[in-house]
Amino acid sequence: MKKFHYVLLFIVVATSVALKSDNPAYLLYSADGKEVKYKNLVNDALDADIVLFGELHNNPIVHWLELELTKDIFAEKGKDLVMAAEMFETDNQLLLNEYLEGTIKQSNFEKEVKLWPNYSTDYKPLVEFAKKNSLGFVASNIPRRYASLVNSKGFEGLESLSADAKMLIAPLPVAYDPELPGYKSMMDTTGSMGQSHVTPNLPKAQAIKDATMANSILKNWQNGKLLIHYHGSFHSDNFDGIYWYLKKQNPDLKILTISSVEQDTIQNLNKDYLKRADYIICVPSNMTKTY
Repeated sequence: MKKFHYVLLFIVVATSVALKSDNPAYLLYSADGKEVKYKNLVNDALDADIVLFGELHNNPIVHWLELELTKDIFAEKGKDLVMAAEMFETDNQLLLNEYLEGTIKQSNFEKEVKLWPNYSTDYKPLVEFAKKNSLGFVASNIPRRYASLVNSKGFEGLESLSADAKMLIAPLPVAYDPELPGYKSMMDTTGSMGQSHVTPNLPKAQAIKDATMANSILKNWQNGKLLIHYHGSFHSDNFDGIYWYLKKQNPDLKILTISSVEQDTIQNLNKDYLKRADYIICVPSNMTKTY
């Protein structure tokens, strides 16, 4: 009788696992749309100089994978791992460093730094991991006031900044290619009257973010290190954005890109997402959102 109960329990557990595997929380695809194992991603990440992790800002599965991949890289790289994120701006680097080093309290850090609304659920685990393991964490993004300046006045608006302010952004003049897919798509948005709702400065504001993040990455990466950067997927999709700026400055860098997408059904990757990145995380569109 006891043996029968053990067998029955095994069947129940096995059935439960099988049912869950038929409705996974995510599937991972290669650039050409082939389903791949998570261990493939880890191995390729470990072979890279830079990992550009493109996220969906409100997706809990993607945020969980960011932390899991970071842990698995750290298990092999240890102190040779550097973390960096779009969610922190360059003028907050001192505050971030002071918190990671234990100089200031968590309450002071979270009160004074510019935090995204979903920090506590989505980015705090990454910061706390860096703190626990004494890892560097780079505040890579341009201060939003300067991106806003470009949106209103173009790149020319940055020339009036002080020398101290210019230390917080990519070196001027900034290279810019309006034909890159990400920037061009921003100009293709039209309204019901067939007129564009955006000015040519909007993609330039995006570009100064990408250029500054790339510059921050390069300033904090050195040979033998592995730097993982977290950002919205559109900042590195199609191998432009941050990727383009990194390669322009250092063509020899080994860069791995990850994109995140949502689909109603995830068993096959939508053809529109092919070649978007080296790896594509596909999550059901009805996944719970963090905000």
